[in-house]
Amino acid sequence: MFDRKKINPEMTRKVKLLIQEQFDLSEDTLISLSELNCHEPSCPPKETVITTREINGDSCIWRIAKPISEINIGDIKKLKN
Repeated sequence: MFDRKKINPEMTRKVKLLIQEQFDLSEDTLISLSELNCHEPSCPPKETVITTREINGDSCIWRIAKPISEINIGDIKKLKN
């Protein structure tokens, strides 16, 4: 019914580590990645949504117009805190 492909857990860990290092996040900060498909003509076919939630309740959300497997350090460095 659904054509879901498994996301490489190693790539997920890599992107989370890059986010943690880029924004100097503590070990207690929750980092969540979601890969979304878009079927609208004006958006990329896949988008990654990155959410962080710190222990004090602060949170951030970023979007990268690529699947997780294609995200690199340059993409992370472009994100603003």
